[in-house]
Amino acid sequence: MRDMVEIGMGRTARRTYELDDVDIVPSRRTRSSKQVSLAWQLDAYRFEIPFLTHPTDALVSPEFAIELGRHGGLGVINGEGLWARHADVEAKIQQLTEVAEKEGTEAAVALLQELHAAPMQPDLLAAAVAQVRAAGVTTAVRVSPQNARTLTPALVQAGIDLLVVHGTIISAEHVGDGEPLNLKTFIAELDVPVVAGGVSDHRTALHLMRTGAAGVIVGYGSMQGATSTGEVLGIGVPMATAIADAAAARRDYLDETGGRYVHVIADGDILTSGHVAKAIACGADAVMLGVPLTLAAESPGRGWFWPSAAAHPSVPRGALLPYAIDEERVPLAQVLDGPSNDPFGSLNLVGGLRRSMAKTGYCDLKEFQKVGLNVRA
Repeated sequence: MRDMVEIGMGRTARRTYELDDVDIVPSRRTRSSKQVSLAWQLDAYRFEIPFLTHPTDALVSPEFAIELGRHGGLGVINGEGLWARHADVEAKIQQLTEVAEKEGTEAAVALLQELHAAPMQPDLLAAAVAQVRAAGVTTAVRVSPQNARTLTPALVQAGIDLLVVHGTIISAEHVGDGEPLNLKTFIAELDVPVVAGGVSDHRTALHLMRTGAAGVIVGYGSMQGATSTGEVLGIGVPMATAIADAAAARRDYLDETGGRYVHVIADGDILTSGHVAKAIACGADAVMLGVPLTLAAESPGRGWFWPSAAAHPSVPRGALLPYAIDEERVPLAQVLDGPSNDPFGSLNLVGGLRRSMAKTGYCDLKEFQKVGLNVRA
């Protein structure tokens, strides 16, 4: 039964939970972390770790996507970002972070909007896709619902493996000024699998699953202080509840179709290895990482992070914020696999998840979704 509370006469609201509100409960069995598998498979593509990147230029260059792919994860290039608009992206990002340092957040967001006002150049994006593809790792590109129909043919021709249709909030049918984007029809006409989101409730997640999406993204990419969906739009569902609701939709869709499984991917407020473990315990198959990857020396943002929604031309939902100075940045391999001297879970993300699963006796991600949970008082 849903936990409903009265917030005023005749108005009730549901009580919901953040990842920090829940804890994983140990069981009677433990196991060696060497016996734990973190592998998962999305359509025809197998990944050794359940990590994708939030599709922002702060994190994902072609080089970064290649490096993460070699470690078993998936880098998602922003198909409407700087890599699709400018030939000298490194210089543009350096300019952006220097403005943020010297003039502050508002000036940096204004410059980001200006950089995103440049026209998209399909040849630049095709070159980025070709670079990742040539390295032999899975290639994924993000497009918005508004531009999916226009951009996708060129991306498919460039050789992407996965398409990510990603917005702050997404539905099965996007109604715009022109012909509505019907995701069910759109996906049926593609030869590549599609991951779509974000969503935050059972009904919308179930609707997206019915479109034929291979995966559904849960959450708005909200990262501590880095986005302001709640402040700007007044919209937000705590991640523990949102993930659990989407997992329930996955079960319902599995029964409805007689066995078609759609992956749930959590994207929001995941800052530590403990958050990763809790997200999967709540029902996620994989997580999108944002802020934690700013520590990686290979990330192009030079220790700064901004979500993909920060560049919106009129309603930006996010700021450029510094999360790591140069002295704190370490190789991506150390962020993922350690060793770590940080006791707060920002390094060795893979090891933290593996150890959490081992300490509770589970050997794979699907089994770990059954682990017991407590809610903090």
